[in-house]
Amino acid sequence: MSLQKPSFWLKAGYLSFTILLWTIFIAPAQAAVELRVAIKKNVNQLKVGSSTEAVVKNGMGKPIGLIEPMASLFAYTNNRGISLNQTKAPQIIIEPKQDGYVWIGDRWYRGKVKLIRQANGIIAVNQVNLEDYLYSVVGAEAIASWPQEALKAQAVAARTYALHKKATSNSKLYDLDTTTNTQVYKGLDSEYTTTHQAVEGTKGQIMTYHNKVILAVFHSSSGGHTENVEDIWNSSLPYLRGVVDYDQTSPVYQWTKTFSQAELTERLGKKIGEIKALIPQKTTPQGRVISMTVVGTNGTTTITGKEIRKALDLKSSLFTIANFAGVFRVQGRGFGHGVGLSQWGAYFLAKEGVNYQTILNHYYQNALISRIN
Repeated sequence: MSLQKPSFWLKAGYLSFTILLWTIFIAPAQAAVELRVAIKKNVNQLKVGSSTEAVVKNGMGKPIGLIEPMASLFAYTNNRGISLNQTKAPQIIIEPKQDGYVWIGDRWYRGKVKLIRQANGIIAVNQVNLEDYLYSVVGAEAIASWPQEALKAQAVAARTYALHKKATSNSKLYDLDTTTNTQVYKGLDSEYTTTHQAVEGTKGQIMTYHNKVILAVFHSSSGGHTENVEDIWNSSLPYLRGVVDYDQTSPVYQWTKTFSQAELTERLGKKIGEIKALIPQKTTPQGRVISMTVVGTNGTTTITGKEIRKALDLKSSLFTIANFAGVFRVQGRGFGHGVGLSQWGAYFLAKEGVNYQTILNHYYQNALISRIN
């Protein structure tokens, strides 16, 4: 069984892989920073492969086999660790030759993959160069057709965030995953010519405060004003201060959802009878809900804004809820936690001709643009 070939044609409106290769290979060399990104967690079976011939190594880095180009193989758990064809080991590394790509689960990635057996299954960790990783992250987190200055701001923020997570991760196995818990990462699927240009145009640039890499968090849209970090996550940081946002015409600046009384009661799952009202108990200075009192026919309880957002699948915790004859209307603004860089704010500033340095200095107050040592 063979894998599908890597899709070297970029999305409509962008250049082909031929041009992309030229962009990549003429770039000057830079000292590599390697990231460990968890692609799959706790799976019993996983499809892997390589676009070129690949070396199979054990966890110590000793070569123990080869994989043919485009061969589709299944790694699965066994009593001794991981099986890959006739190879068995507690850890297996697949490293493509000749700048090849590695298949992990359901898509292609740059770098190599390390398969690690854990009690609950296999963790597949993509070991990838920081700059190569950013080609994908910028396209997954932002929109590739946005102005270059907005994409450059995203590239610097994402590079900074990745380095901060690498230095502070609680896991011994990986630094980041592929979700919004850290940064969205889709391998080759989210690479575009424009994202390569943004990464290359900011190569090695990060945000620092007093010579330390900052926690460069970002979100889609704040709803008009970003938040002081301590109002969301308790700890104060001098560079994550609330500022005016420029997202007023974004598609997620305002939104509305409605729920019946029965649906709201079921979703919140509180044993207080039918829900009659939700009353804000604590909010941030910008109005983001920290906690609410839920009033039911059989009593009251308190729920956090984060819990309500998850239960009702809301875009943010910046909302109000009103009961109109048994129909609850939720009116909200923004998308995300509201701290740090606003992606839609960056977009509209870039559309007005503002450069990425100014955008970053606005959303990360008191921080400086520096270079990786």
